[in-house]
Amino acid sequence: MPSDNILAETVNAIRDIAANELDTVTIERAAVGLFFTGVKLATGHVGACATPIKAIPEAVCCPSSAHAMPFPGKLRGRRAAGFLDELGQQDGIRRAVGIATMNALAALCWDRRPHAGVEMKSGIDAFDAADIRPGQTVVVVGAFVPFLRELKRRGQPYLVLEQDPATLKADEMPFYRHAAQAPAVVPQADVLLITGTTLLNDTLDEILAAARPDACKVVVGPTVGLVPDPYLRRGCDVLGTIRVTRADEFLDVLAEGGSGYHFFGRSAEKVALCAHRDRRADTPQARAVAAVSTAA
Repeated sequence: MPSDNILAETVNAIRDIAANELDTVTIERAAVGLFFTGVKLATGHVGACATPIKAIPEAVCCPSSAHAMPFPGKLRGRRAAGFLDELGQQDGIRRAVGIATMNALAALCWDRRPHAGVEMKSGIDAFDAADIRPGQTVVVVGAFVPFLRELKRRGQPYLVLEQDPATLKADEMPFYRHAAQAPAVVPQADVLLITGTTLLNDTLDEILAAARPDACKVVVGPTVGLVPDPYLRRGCDVLGTIRVTRADEFLDVLAEGGSGYHFFGRSAEKVALCAHRDRRADTPQARAVAAVSTAA
């Protein structure tokens, strides 16, 4: 795992904030569901990550699957910090477990030290927090169905970057661009809506780097954790994630193939971490634009 990407910086922040607890916090339970993977710590904190089903070629027979996920039945009582090493794995279940563990630790960190640079808004969808204005061009990275539905309802100009066009409906195909076109498409965005699964395939950093400094940048999904520092440094304005309110019920739903339709409002709530305006102006991208404007 590169030492300067969002995942690595998140781990470093966790090691700093939870330094006194990290050696003793253990995993109590995990669930690898069809849509999401979840990990509960002995402290009661829970983290989640999208389950990368399409990126698991090993999951075709028991012997190869056993290599892809070598610790079923062996997670309880193990040090959570040890699973941060799984972030260096390629796409797969082990990496998803690592990110879910990281996000559980991030939830612990938020309780220990809420971030002064953001406001946590409970029960608010990241789409609404983005405050999209009529006529703005929206680029959606990943076919996030609720966002696409709302953009179409509003008649909002949009493009969608996605690897698999089969995930799109017929009326969305004119706005489809393959993910490989991101360097050309992302700079067109006034508002950039990025699914957290980009953390799984290591594309989030390059997507944010390609965005215009003045674009509103939103990263959304349970894969996004509650340590916002690395995102703020890259100019993000809104992080849309979750807080789990009923840990065991949440993991039961994941284990039974549930998705957000099944846990929101029951065992988890949506939260939006919104960067304060003074923080939005203090990013490398914003400073670069300010320097050019001053020079002109």
